Amino acid sequence: MSTNLLAIKNLHAIVAGSNAQENNSQQEVKEILHGIDLNIGQGEVHVILGPNGSGKSTLMNVIMGHPSYEVTEGSIELEGEDIKELPVYQRSRKGIFLSFQNPEEIPGITVENLLRTAKQAVTGKPVKLMKFRKELENTMTELQIDKSYGQRYVNVGFSGGEKKRNEILQLLMLQPKLALLDETDSGLDVDAVQIVSQGIQKFHNENNACLIITHNTRILEQLQVDKVHVLLQGKIVAEGGQELIDKINSQGFGFLQNEQE
Repeated sequence: MSTNLLAIKNLHAIVAGSNAQENNSQQEVKEILHGIDLNIGQGEVHVILGPNGSGKSTLMNVIMGHPSYEVTEGSIELEGEDIKELPVYQRSRKGIFLSFQNPEEIPGITVENLLRTAKQAVTGKPVKLMKFRKELENTMTELQIDKSYGQRYVNVGFSGGEKKRNEILQLLMLQPKLALLDETDSGLDVDAVQIVSQGIQKFHNENNACLIITHNTRILEQLQVDKVHVLLQGKIVAEGGQELIDKINSQGFGFLQNEQE
């Protein structure tokens, strides 16, 4: 049995600042997540599926500590420690990584400088330039990223596929304990999906874990998926394995939505 890495218990979340009592307002609070329970062990790969607007990206952002969301009930435990009050940078230092669905451009900061600074911040140790640069160039070669991109500003002028590969480059260089991958494969052609999938496969081992949101299950073909969770309207309504993925691929989410009515 794997050691529990992430444990989410009865998680409820709202948009930050929408708490009617705090605002002394009669406005109704719109809750986005309604009692999520989720356990991920070391060495496991979990997948979240669901139609648009079901709360998938919100869940990822809440785990990461995005300030736009507020946890109103429940807990988020990483290796037994409740981290729901910690800011984003402390969660990152404890080993959580979030790959964005729509990566931001960061003018003025090169890919190499971003990664070197991030690695030093996460490890708390100095990073030797030449050793780091060699590791970076080798990893870029594996992901079929031109080495010159290390000296370009982060995502500035990058195509959609290049931005997504850059996210996987960050994942491989930082080696977190828990990778949250929010539609890292969206908008990619078949070859790019294959490269990103191989990058995730290279990252994954018995000591870390992946939580993946995807609408394109091709990215999962090279990964051993341990559990699938389906989110509808902020709730996990079904869990299973490959058979659940196959059923959704053939029938869509309609059969689950009908069961909830």
